Amino acid sequence: MRGALLVAGTHSDAGKSVISAGICRMLAREGVKVAPFKAQNMALNSFVTRDGAEIGRAQAMQAAAARIEPEADMNPVLLKPSAERQTQVIVNGKPWAMAGARSYQGMKKDLMPVVLESLDDLQRRFDVVICEGAGSPAEINLRENDLANMGLARAANLPVLLLGDIDRGGLFASLFGTLALLSPGDQALVAGFLVNKFRGDPAVLAPGLEALHLITGRPFFGTLPWVLGLGLDGEDSLALDAPRPVKPPLGGRVIRMAVARFGRISNFTDFDALAHEPGVEVRFTESAEELKSADLAVLPGTKATISDLKLLRLRGLDGALAERARRGLPTLGICGGYQMLGRRITDPGGIESSEWEVPGLGLLPIETVFEGEKVLSRPEGRATMFEDQPVSGYEIRHGRVRRHGGDPIFVTDDGEQEGCRVGAVIGTSWHGVLESDGFRRSLLRWVAGERGLDWVPGDESFAAAREAQMERLGDLIAENVDREALLRVISDGPPDDLPIIRHQTSGFRRQENGSESADWRMKAGSNGEVSALDSARFAGPDIGPNGPKYLKAET
Repeated sequence: MRGALLVAGTHSDAGKSVISAGICRMLAREGVKVAPFKAQNMALNSFVTRDGAEIGRAQAMQAAAARIEPEADMNPVLLKPSAERQTQVIVNGKPWAMAGARSYQGMKKDLMPVVLESLDDLQRRFDVVICEGAGSPAEINLRENDLANMGLARAANLPVLLLGDIDRGGLFASLFGTLALLSPGDQALVAGFLVNKFRGDPAVLAPGLEALHLITGRPFFGTLPWVLGLGLDGEDSLALDAPRPVKPPLGGRVIRMAVARFGRISNFTDFDALAHEPGVEVRFTESAEELKSADLAVLPGTKATISDLKLLRLRGLDGALAERARRGLPTLGICGGYQMLGRRITDPGGIESSEWEVPGLGLLPIETVFEGEKVLSRPEGRATMFEDQPVSGYEIRHGRVRRHGGDPIFVTDDGEQEGCRVGAVIGTSWHGVLESDGFRRSLLRWVAGERGLDWVPGDESFAAAREAQMERLGDLIAENVDREALLRVISDGPPDDLPIIRHQTSGFRRQENGSESADWRMKAGSNGEVSALDSARFAGPDIGPNGPKYLKAET
């Protein structure tokens, strides 16, 4: 089979990333050569491909679900907010521009050819491409020059599967309202619906599914149950609000880890591997007391190092960290957090800040200078300070760190020294190192020893746990989605005669180049006009057995 599909959602965090990954895994298990794609992603949680391109982390995880190597074509445009109303635009894996919200809208026309070229390249090399939308396709203020949702679907003639999260409430209104806000040309590509995170008796849900099918003429491809702990690496800092379960300890004690929650925190999935270990509690916090009392305090990565260093001081976290250093309590800094632990940070080119230089926390003998060219690499080496364990990671940074003392914690395969340790304070520029099982467990044994804790590591590799998660996602789709209907839409596209919900507006007619920007004012078709719906009319003669061909909404 060959084809493509766009998975859109009624809102952000509806489950688009997870469902796209699940479809990728289901198809990959069947021998289909499948690839993920997201035209435009906004995320501070990114990943570096083996050839040094930066893409959204969700697409890297979806590639793993598809059992292929991540590449830049899978996410040609990545937006990384770096300050209030300012975003770094990454194109084809490399920094391309800095933009505000308005100026970025003007860039979209130039970026659409880039997006379509990447999608076309994937379609040439793979049997199926599963595309993930962004936010909601009904964000009508952003429809013009849209890259990620219906603009992409129209330009590439992609069938669209519209996903709704029933756990949020308002499922039917969200699905119907999203469809109704689309122009007829956009609606024609929406092939059907999918329900996500359903809890309860399916028989109770069935009448609503049938009613919405009759109203819109679109089928439901399936209802996915709510499954505890099922998901991908989070990209949005809202994921930090969700409580993280603690696996029962194998020893007598739990290691408590506190991660400073910065305003522009990035790559916070670095710490998922720590939570994978039995008896490790991971909390993201703004509290100086929590940071001070934790067994391990962590300063994570950030897209705005100088700004978040100011925020850290404003919250009094600098005093907590200084006290930890005096008492010999373990403290870890990663990338931007590592840079904060040093003596000073210099940004002469205004890469991340308008300030030329700011003092660091002074807990490590390092200095950082920001440069325009971003470091993007996948280093490997050994953790010389931690039982000489093998370690690998990835780098995403403008800062160049120079060490003036202390001991390195890693040595690369090329013999270069990385990171710094002084007493119980350690830091590294490498993200992802905690996914290296041997290093992670050695680090935690060190923390337990420094704190006098009886802690025992687990024996399951983090990579194996990730792979098991991918299999669960594949099972979720295979067991709860109409496979034949899904494959038919991927291969053949949406049916030609899908009903269109028509709007008759009163006074709204936006003119662009002498023509209407939306064709919602067209008259209803021969099956009649319906301005109000109720249960008594679902099977009435005005609607018929297959639903209305046209539906007129008074606005």
